[in-house]
Amino acid sequence: MPPNARILIVDDHEDTLYALESALAPLGPLLGRATSGDEALKQLLRGNVGLLLLDVRQPGTGGLDVVRHMRRLEQTRLIPVVLLTGFARDPQLGAAAYALGVADLVTPPVDPWALRTKIRHLYDTHQRRLALEREIRALRARLGERTGTPGHPGTPGHPALPHPHAHVPPGGPAGAHTGELEPDRT
Repeated sequence: MPPNARILIVDDHEDTLYALESALAPLGPLLGRATSGDEALKQLLRGNVGLLLLDVRQPGTGGLDVVRHMRRLEQTRLIPVVLLTGFARDPQLGAAAYALGVADLVTPPVDPWALRTKIRHLYDTHQRRLALEREIRALRARLGERTGTPGHPGTPGHPALPHPHAHVPPGGPAGAHTGELEPDRT
């Protein structure tokens, strides 16, 4: 996913889309819209969505169905989702949503400031996690180039780190307990 991934707002009511876009406008040009669950899934598969703000109840593919589809695919399974519902909190809906890994369930009246804060935090956290994953992959690739062995630490060719609770004799050099040091040749 590109670092400029959008916040996708999904609702089948034009007036609700407009109100949510107005509430989130201070976040910048990162907003996208979809008017159905099917349209949302298409945009998700294009790979430029960093957070989904999704109405639960809509004709056709509903909000929970969209989340179920997302969680089955590697490229979309970790995208944060905030569900919107026009109804009071329903314990069954909440249980189903949270079981699917939904970040939050928002009911009216929606406080624009609180919604902006929540969306910005979830979006930024997801982007930081993706950046860290990219950095880890790059570091592993560099490590593989240096050692001449692709793969992960602990595989043949990669030295395993000593166990954190391994005993190091007082005053002994680091690595002495693992046999990683060469004998003293003085």
